[in-house]
Amino acid sequence: MQIPAMSSALEGMSRAETQLNQAAGDIARSTTVDVTPVVPRVSGDIVDLSAPMVSLLQARNSFDANSKVIKVADEMQKSLLNVVG
Repeated sequence: MQIPAMSSALEGMSRAETQLNQAAGDIARSTTVDVTPVVPRVSGDIVDLSAPMVSLLQARNSFDANSKVIKVADEMQKSLLNVVG
C-alpha cells in the first residue's frame, strides 16, 4: 500500500532536482558584466548571480519540504499498520 502523498512528494523532489540542476548550469555559464558606466565607483567586472541563487534556495526549500512530507507519510503508514495488525 502506498500513500498518495509519497508519490506527490517524490515528484516534487524530482522537480526540485531539475530546478537545482538548471540553476547550477546557469551559474556555470554565467559571464561577467562590466558595470563601470552604470556605477562609476565600481571598477572591474561583476557577475549577477541573484536569480540563480534564488532558484537554488527555492530548490533546496522544495526538496526539504517534500522530504518532510515523505517522513510524515511513512510515519502515518507505520501507525496504520500497527493499528491494523
